[in-house]
Amino acid sequence: MTNLDAVEGLDALTRSLARRTPEQLAALLTRHAEPLARRPAPTELRGLASTLWSYETLHQLVVHLDHPRLTVLATAARLSQERAGQAAPGPAAPAPGADYQSLMAHRLSFAHLATEPVPAQEVFAALDATSPGPTRTAAEDALHALCDDGLAAPAEDGTIVVPPRAPQLLAAHDLGPFLAHAPRPVPDEIAAPEERAATVLPTSPHDESRAAVATLAATVERLLASLATQPAALRKSGGLAVREIKRLAKAAGAGEPHTRLLLDLTLAAGLIALTRTPSGITALPTGAYDDWLTRPPGARLAPVLAAWSDLWDVPTHTPFGETPTALVRGHDRHAPALRHALLAALATVPLGAGTPLPAPPLTEETDHHTPWTDLLLAADWYRPLAVTRRPMAEERAAHTLHEAAYLGLVAHGTLTPLGRALLTDPHSLDEPLAALLPPLLERAHFQADLTAVVPGRPSAALTGLLASAADRESEGHAVTWRFTPHSVRRALDSGHTAATLLEDLTRASASDTLPQPLGYLIQDAARAHGRMRVLPAACCIRSDDEALLKELAAHRALRALGLREIAPTVLVSGRPPAATLDALRAAGYAPALESDTGTTTVERLPAHRATAPAPTRNPQAPLTLAHRLLGLPTDPRQPAEDRQPATAGDA
Repeated sequence: MTNLDAVEGLDALTRSLARRTPEQLAALLTRHAEPLARRPAPTELRGLASTLWSYETLHQLVVHLDHPRLTVLATAARLSQERAGQAAPGPAAPAPGADYQSLMAHRLSFAHLATEPVPAQEVFAALDATSPGPTRTAAEDALHALCDDGLAAPAEDGTIVVPPRAPQLLAAHDLGPFLAHAPRPVPDEIAAPEERAATVLPTSPHDESRAAVATLAATVERLLASLATQPAALRKSGGLAVREIKRLAKAAGAGEPHTRLLLDLTLAAGLIALTRTPSGITALPTGAYDDWLTRPPGARLAPVLAAWSDLWDVPTHTPFGETPTALVRGHDRHAPALRHALLAALATVPLGAGTPLPAPPLTEETDHHTPWTDLLLAADWYRPLAVTRRPMAEERAAHTLHEAAYLGLVAHGTLTPLGRALLTDPHSLDEPLAALLPPLLERAHFQADLTAVVPGRPSAALTGLLASAADRESEGHAVTWRFTPHSVRRALDSGHTAATLLEDLTRASASDTLPQPLGYLIQDAARAHGRMRVLPAACCIRSDDEALLKELAAHRALRALGLREIAPTVLVSGRPPAATLDALRAAGYAPALESDTGTTTVERLPAHRATAPAPTRNPQAPLTLAHRLLGLPTDPRQPAEDRQPATAGDA
């Protein structure tokens, strides 16, 4: 059985798509990239039309509709369904106790689908938008937007056709009366100019955003550096174990919820990946991390913040009874729409009218008025199906906004300039972030107390140099490293000599000189370094200093090594080279590792990398596909007169 009305509706949509320019069609493909990516790329316009009106695609698209567009679509679908029922009444309702097949046959009968064209005037009349004014203008704009997005199409006689399955998606939702404008997220008396003038903020949203972003940049850098040194193992059931999250949180200097958030964001941004190893699945940085380290601070954070806007999860929200974890594929398809709705609602809050974010609610919502009530009602207008109609609405909204505050997008109950930029275009954040983060510093101030201070964010090269020879001591507006005999010995183990280390540090000094105590420390460490040698022969310790070897053999703290003298200048250890090195260093000595050829082995910190994920989608791919669907050449050098658009019949 074929429903000719449904086929004619697809014909109308196909003709509407065929009348578009390549740029307009590419814009539609870009807007719907997420649901369209779940199916093979269409080869013709009719296939694209069928995909847009499929139940699976509509199920994702309607979540991102605001109140005017959703209400117009639901109203047009209801009127179309009523017309279809009058034209061809469906089968009688199944008797009580009917089998599943009978129930579904009745539910999917053509009379229950929106298959009849509807005059636009009838839609406006059902919305009480017949008279000129704001309501009529909002309804017309919403209808045009639906047509632009392929969720409605004009028929040849001027009527409107909508997806036949739309009633099944929207009939259960009571959208209330048509509202041309969003409700205010704060009471009118608080938003009054005279009230705002009396409000004195301790800091501006711009300053709050600057401080948050500076902290975020340093935290992400430490987190990725820790993963590069020691990859994190995932549980067999998926996700990171609690002990791994605690370890990474300590290394990053962040709380566990924020660590889970940053892990998910860096995974979505392609900076880390999950790799299968003989011992299980581990998370470690990709090759893109090395390129990321060379970028300026703003360019580093841009992909992380863009990933937050599209993430299918609220990482800091752990419903009661669930174990907090990270690096698990998100399944909350409403989360991106919830973020957009909350940020859009806060964008209307004037400076000084907002209030600090209260703590997330600890219990399920009640009927009582809470600090979140007004905000959620306003956010509901922007994405009606993603806010209050979802379980645990207040908790999810609260955790979402606290994530936004941590990322520097929200402050004092309103959006920061960075938050407004993210709301406008999540993938164009380089410029606003560059204004918030100063350039990286290439020089440090070396002090006589054996510390090095960087009054800002150090570059990757400076960080690597100082981290190889000193211990990071403090964070904040200035970063401090301290040189110790142990830290300098670490630099010598990694291949430095006293001369090369002094030369590199002098070049990194803001004054082009080093304090005398630091020079003495490096020279003293170099003289002691390598006085004994650890051989990889199960293993041996050799030194030209016979008295030193006798001291080692008699040292009580080294008894576990089972040291035995086999020559005046050679000791044998019963432990492997790595364990022997660790024991000698723990006892206060400075041994060096030697290869079986007699040369000194350079010890380096491990730097693990995963295989880079699949390359991201080519930004020109939508335009190329649009040209192909319209039957136009993809080579822009071909003359325009040779480009003949495809007709609906050709599609």
